[in-house]
Amino acid sequence: MIRKVSIFGSTGSIGCNTVDLVKRKPEAYRVVAMTGGRNVAKLASQAKALKAEVAVTAYEDCLEPLREALSGSGIEVAAGEAALCEAAERPADWIMSAIVGAAGLPPGLKALEQGTTLALANKESLVTAGALLKSTAAASGARILPVDSEHSAVFQGLVGENIADVERVIITASGGAFRDWPLEKLAAATPAEASSHPNWDMGQRITIDSATMFNKALELIETHEFFDISPDRIEAIVHPESLVHALVGFRDGALMAHVGPPDMRHAIGYALNWPLRDHLPVERLNLAEIGQLTFREPDAARYPALAQARWVMEEGGLAGAVFNAAKERALDGFIEGRIGFLDMASVVADVIEIMSGEGLGLAAITLDSVQQADQEARMRADAVIAVRQR
Repeated sequence: MIRKVSIFGSTGSIGCNTVDLVKRKPEAYRVVAMTGGRNVAKLASQAKALKAEVAVTAYEDCLEPLREALSGSGIEVAAGEAALCEAAERPADWIMSAIVGAAGLPPGLKALEQGTTLALANKESLVTAGALLKSTAAASGARILPVDSEHSAVFQGLVGENIADVERVIITASGGAFRDWPLEKLAAATPAEASSHPNWDMGQRITIDSATMFNKALELIETHEFFDISPDRIEAIVHPESLVHALVGFRDGALMAHVGPPDMRHAIGYALNWPLRDHLPVERLNLAEIGQLTFREPDAARYPALAQARWVMEEGGLAGAVFNAAKERALDGFIEGRIGFLDMASVVADVIEIMSGEGLGLAAITLDSVQQADQEARMRADAVIAVRQR
């Protein structure tokens, strides 16, 4: 049976790995929609290779270059936020949500409204509006499958298990580019240095988020939202080898660990083939060659984002939207050279302090309220950055 699939964020690292897997079995899939950002050449190339029905760029000023690149192909072309949502409404059996940042929320909701299976790599959607995503899926009969390697690992560890028997969930972190740097050097760290990950091949933004461990902060919140596990039972641990992706601890003391190579095609492929398993082109680990696996507690002084995630989980409501928006603007400021590496966590802390008395935890979670909180937090973050700017 041919399955209809769409790939949102196809030009990013998750999207490219998804394209790779779909290309390997062209007889099994019919591609409905593919979306990307400003890399219209790559988007056009992917759309042609997979014979997509429509290709959409998020930026309206990229419409003409994309149309020119796909001229004569018979592939529809569109641009802008409304076009992304329209593409998400097109019937598909499986949709990859890999748009980076809060921009992935509206098309993700549209996809869920049609009752499809959403493979969720856009962690910001759960962080900013987890309750809304889950209620939308429940109303339409849609299913959300995790694609982050950590949450895929937890999901797999829970197969056949009763969630009531889970005592704790441990997600692992590589520690990022600066895990072994002296703390006094971090203030001078550059975007180029922060963009080089020791284990994973990822995009610039998520690689820098790994260095600050903001990505792990988001994943702690995502674990809480996706699995309905209380914050006090969710842990993070530094695991430099990036081979153990998560562990699930049960009330009898057992720990079930998911072990695999640092290759996102495993988590993507698991979601793509679920509830079955299929052959995947990933490395088979040789445990004798690996020899040993190491773990250590994350340094609170090095990774203040983890404590900020605890605040978000305890506060609830719109706290996740505020946290994520402030994080995204702080990351922009660092990449643009306006603030230093350590300033990113400080900017987020300042925005949290400013907005924490505004009833975030009591607010209703709707798309409008999430987007309003997001915009407000971005404006507050920009003001903080302006004061801190070098």
